[in-house]
Amino acid sequence: MAAVYLDHAATTPIDPAVAEVMQAALRLANPGSPHAAGREASAHVEAARAAVAARVGARADELIWTSGATEADNLAILGTQSLSDPGHLVCARTEHKAVLDPVRQLERAGWRVSWLKPGPDAVVDAAAVLDAVRPDTRLVTVMHVNNETGAVQDIARIGQGLADHPALFHVDAAQSLAWLPIDVTAMGIDLLALSAHKCHGPTGIGALVIRRGRARVRPLLFGGGQERGLRPGTLAAHQILGFAKAVERLDADPSAYERVAALRERLWEGLRKVGGVIRNGHPEMIAPHLLNVTFADVHGESLVFSLPELLLSQGSACTAGGDEASYVLRALGRSDAEARASLRLSLGRGTTAADVEVAIEQICGAVRRLRSVAPLAVETGRVA
Repeated sequence: MAAVYLDHAATTPIDPAVAEVMQAALRLANPGSPHAAGREASAHVEAARAAVAARVGARADELIWTSGATEADNLAILGTQSLSDPGHLVCARTEHKAVLDPVRQLERAGWRVSWLKPGPDAVVDAAAVLDAVRPDTRLVTVMHVNNETGAVQDIARIGQGLADHPALFHVDAAQSLAWLPIDVTAMGIDLLALSAHKCHGPTGIGALVIRRGRARVRPLLFGGGQERGLRPGTLAAHQILGFAKAVERLDADPSAYERVAALRERLWEGLRKVGGVIRNGHPEMIAPHLLNVTFADVHGESLVFSLPELLLSQGSACTAGGDEASYVLRALGRSDAEARASLRLSLGRGTTAADVEVAIEQICGAVRRLRSVAPLAVETGRVA
């Protein structure tokens, strides 16, 4: 039996139509070359820029290509704020490491950070974000969809609340681009980080949207004048065109959201029947593709090793391999043992009802076996 892929939050399988476009684009010349072939490549790159920007309500000249959302987040935070001129910023504790680490760089340099905890449902209250803003706040950063729990934050309310404040509003939208509507103007977003490989595009390409007239960004890399001098280096035309094609293909299946959300709920209903299961995240304010669950009385690592035919994870791929329990789940009040006994199950457009039934059967079977062989006394009082 083929393995069932339930790790779409880490990366999505590339769309065949995207791969086809990228294969053809490998023959393009350097977009920076002045000759006819270079100008042709540049025209393709600019058309792709306009397409990706339009998807999030931005102008083409507001989008900068990056290697992914991690670079975009770093450029948005460290490229707009100075280590030598400390100020105040607001950041959620459940942000991706690509946001937390540059924010901590600023904090070590003397910046004052208001660290916000989410509620027990993993949602960061928009009112709490706005209440934390001070007259000297220069940056507010809140991700759109949490990469571990799938919790959707009320970005529009935060952005609207900051409309009359000079602080910049940065949003990591890596997990939301494939599933939720985004409009940087309507939502009041000044800096938006995007990633192609979360929406069936290629790895190694992302973008940062910089709203004109709001943010001034300094480069973090040097050595060329590409991307208005903000991101030097030869543009990877095949990856860029792949990103644009992936964005275009998101509309090919208009029923994807409802179908995947229904599969996620079927997965939850099946798993909860094993007993002693906690759902980590809001049952309604959640992206359709993510389900994070904790199993009481189970050793987490043993559970994962008991599921070789399910391709899944315990948390963010960027922190995989470490011994530390998920900081996102601990921020929700989970103990280290509970956080380690959790699975992040992320579905995609290709996930089938049969895949979900296989996952339910195998996970529940593994949990029952582990509990019977080596039960752990993990008292939570929050189990389903």
